[in-house]
Amino acid sequence: MTKRIAFLASDVDVAQSAREALVARYGNVSPRDADVVVALGGDGFMLRTLHSTQHLDKPVYGMNRGTIGFLMNEYGETDLLSRLSEAEEEVINPLFMKAMDQSGAMHEALAINEVSLLRAGPQAARLKISVDGRERLEELVCDGALLSTPAGSTAYNYSAHGPILPIGADVLALTAIAAFRPRRWRGALLPKTAQVRFDVIEADKRPVMADADSISISDIDWVEIRSEPKVQHRILFDPGHGLEERLISEQFT
Repeated sequence: MTKRIAFLASDVDVAQSAREALVARYGNVSPRDADVVVALGGDGFMLRTLHSTQHLDKPVYGMNRGTIGFLMNEYGETDLLSRLSEAEEEVINPLFMKAMDQSGAMHEALAINEVSLLRAGPQAARLKISVDGRERLEELVCDGALLSTPAGSTAYNYSAHGPILPIGADVLALTAIAAFRPRRWRGALLPKTAQVRFDVIEADKRPVMADADSISISDIDWVEIRSEPKVQHRILFDPGHGLEERLISEQFT
């Protein structure tokens, strides 16, 4: 049976040109009426597509028309229907972030890759870290810290020297960014069910921002993060090129 496809593309010319060619060949419907959503761009656009379509419970198949394509498949026009029929589905859960800024305003966001805290001034951030209500690190002096899902462990987390996590692992990676004190603290592996809280010490003097998949909150006072099992993102990959294989391959390149 022919699949009804919704083609979405980033704003860059190469992605828009690809969308025009694919729509001419396969037709196009709205994401709500589609059997599958095809996202054309890089990983950033893929994340935006997953967020914007999460309420539809539709699988998303990405094709790389951007600079980074860890979540994407190779681009091709001629055999898309057979690739979609043979694609393997990965289901991932995002992180839920709840943050309060210094004005007392509350903010909420979902993050597929990671939630990161970053210093927003010239001085290092000072963070207190608690896990499931228990203080675990009285003070981390750093440029920042992040909590990553397995799907996001090869992104910012990996650049910050955090561990690569198998996609099926029920763990989260807590990673320091340029830790100054404790100088050798590299972070921790936490169960997926853990709730992590960061309290900003001297928030007025050492401002910190929080970022959840590019949704940024300035001048935060504290942040709580946990996995959100009620939200499921369905991502399609060509056989033999799923997230599990990519995570393993990344460690041998």
